[in-house]
Amino acid sequence: MRILVMANIGLGLFKFRQELLKELAIENEVYFCIPRDEFVEGIQRLGCQYIPCESLDRRSTNPIKDLQLFREYRTILRENHPDVVLTYTIKPNVYGGLACRRQKIPYLVNVTGLGTTLENGGILAQISKSLYRIGIKDAACVFFQNKENQQQFIDQRIAVGKTRLIPGSGVNVNAHQYEPYPSENKGFHFLFVGRIMKDKGIEELLSAIKEIREERKDVVLDVVGFCDEDYSFQLSDAEARGDIIYHGMQRDVHPYYTSCHCAVLPSYHEGMANVMLEASSTGRPVITTTVPGCKETFDEGVTGFGCDAKNKESLKEAMIRILSLSHIQREKMGKEARKKMTKEFDRNIVIQSYKEELSLITES
Repeated sequence: MRILVMANIGLGLFKFRQELLKELAIENEVYFCIPRDEFVEGIQRLGCQYIPCESLDRRSTNPIKDLQLFREYRTILRENHPDVVLTYTIKPNVYGGLACRRQKIPYLVNVTGLGTTLENGGILAQISKSLYRIGIKDAACVFFQNKENQQQFIDQRIAVGKTRLIPGSGVNVNAHQYEPYPSENKGFHFLFVGRIMKDKGIEELLSAIKEIREERKDVVLDVVGFCDEDYSFQLSDAEARGDIIYHGMQRDVHPYYTSCHCAVLPSYHEGMANVMLEASSTGRPVITTTVPGCKETFDEGVTGFGCDAKNKESLKEAMIRILSLSHIQREKMGKEARKKMTKEFDRNIVIQSYKEELSLITES
């Protein structure tokens, strides 16, 4: 079978879906179509063949650019003749799905999250919903990463065919193996991993750590990720005060989970918070918001603490709760977090779900 994968960037494919791609490449020809970036070579080493995508601009709302993307997808489909297409993220889901519909190629859609446009509402959200409704109409199956997103698409008749709930992208529990809980002799380290942007709660987090450090100079926040929005001044200012240590983009984040005492993600919305899954698999307690896609990743008071989105005081309170626990209590939370990941979020669950849907397509 010839399988084509469409996504908006290589980061998600390489970090969260490489096990699926590698598994599919054993018995199939697997191609991937993304704009060229630093992850292309790594994905090729998994046994996949690269097809460049020049028109995709994931931030643009320009309809002319989106029309160009749709046309490019149609050309790619005509030239490469895939038997089935897998799509991830909004624009590949919409315009890749529409191109597949036009050429009657089976396709599987993964709604990795609603995205800022849909979450914020307004006219752009209505347009996006209409486009989604058209793009995924004939999908063989639409995968959702949390129940609320799935129910919203069903209730609003955006998804009218088969849908299936999966545990996000899952987590590779072997790559993110359990690590002994670290000593606090050199201070207490919170960790944020993710794109530096408003919707990840970076503003609330920088404010909360600043106030906490006014009382606790032994506490610091490690920040790992690239600036998806311009927060360079705020990061530099916080680093100059000693509130944070900014590590930039890192290809391997596991050492940062290993050395931290608690991972924090005050995100406004997620499909499923991969960072929380990875940190929990490593055996670290977590703090995240109680929004869909985050609340599923922890058990309150058992593996971590929840806080309200867009609420610095709520976030600060959760961080102080973690700090007030003993070393043994935090270590126990980390062990419970690891158990939760192996039971509920093992990435093999996601791989098996895809293999089942692909088998149904080949049998039809």
